[in-house]
Amino acid sequence: MKEVYALATESSSSPSLAELRHTFESDDVRFSPREGEAGFIVQAEGTRVEVRFSTQGPSFEGADQRLLTGSEEAQQAFQRAKGFFYISVEPGSGPQPTVPVFEALWCARSLMELTQGVLLDLTSYKLHDVADVVEITELDFDIRDHVNLHAVAAIEGDTPLWVHSHGMEKFGTRDLEIFHLGEEDLLAAEMFLHELCTDMAFGQGPEPRKEVHTSEGQSFMMVPSEEARINLLGVPLETFEGHEALFLSVVSPLGRHNTAELLRPYRERFVPEPEERTESLRVESQALLPAFKARFQRKGLMEPLTFLVRAPFETHPEGQAVEENLWLEVMLWEEGTVVGKLVDGAVHTTEWRKGAQVEVDEEHVNALAISREGRTLDEEEMRALLIAERPM
Repeated sequence: MKEVYALATESSSSPSLAELRHTFESDDVRFSPREGEAGFIVQAEGTRVEVRFSTQGPSFEGADQRLLTGSEEAQQAFQRAKGFFYISVEPGSGPQPTVPVFEALWCARSLMELTQGVLLDLTSYKLHDVADVVEITELDFDIRDHVNLHAVAAIEGDTPLWVHSHGMEKFGTRDLEIFHLGEEDLLAAEMFLHELCTDMAFGQGPEPRKEVHTSEGQSFMMVPSEEARINLLGVPLETFEGHEALFLSVVSPLGRHNTAELLRPYRERFVPEPEERTESLRVESQALLPAFKARFQRKGLMEPLTFLVRAPFETHPEGQAVEENLWLEVMLWEEGTVVGKLVDGAVHTTEWRKGAQVEVDEEHVNALAISREGRTLDEEEMRALLIAERPM
């Protein structure tokens, strides 16, 4: 068993066993006290979550506490905490690696209904308030809720950065790392590592030392860090202080720390859409909007059509307000308001999570799309579909 979360509470005492039993025990969940120390055990669907209570805060065991992320309010609440529930699971157990992690999160969520507090992910150094935990457990999986990416200048030169993850241990796998990156590579590397971490969290990642070919034609390998770092020259050993855990290193098929070509498709995703293109799409979408709306409202219950709109959303990476265009699947159209579910979360933050229900004023819609049975119609097909249904 591994302690993966610590719920920091304002109270220096735990709720009574009677309260805890009433909260957790059900037809599907077995509750039992821990022997010899304060805490309890819950078991359900082949998973086991152990919880111990202590007034002693967590030790970061040499890890840099500056890695701790969370809102200012969450950080202050953590510093004020007087009691701590340590939540343990067996990483990688169950039908797939995410199951024990989410059982631990549901346990934390139930405890947060009994006592105020903030949740610390002991593997990724992330702090979550109760609203975060509710969203994480209810919305689509987003790896950014579970891992932290850390960039360290390891050497001098144009590509000095060592980028690595924290948080994959709770899924029963090593964290990932990649070397020799420049500042301009960070966003691309972040997206690549998040995608790779997601696959691994679901137990679908590539095998170590096995060459992997991407859909874009690139290839790479993941090699245990104790092997991969042999080929790493000029990086002082003190760089790895506080990061003594074993990693999986992303390298070229020849084992070299050269990933420039691998990240090329990810860099292209961050090329800003030309302003003229954005304005052209906005004008066109507003012209088609009445027909698009009418066709959505006539959609048959079993008809294999999905209606999507794009609109700007404000996010705040590093505290700066940034406007980001996000797609949402239309669920309801109430007069001039589109109600939908985000198809993808915001790129830079988790303020707008994938799967979250949002409302958009139809005047702000700047692009439209329709998909049939999972295939997005091109512009001509969509226009033909909408025009064909207009009354003559």
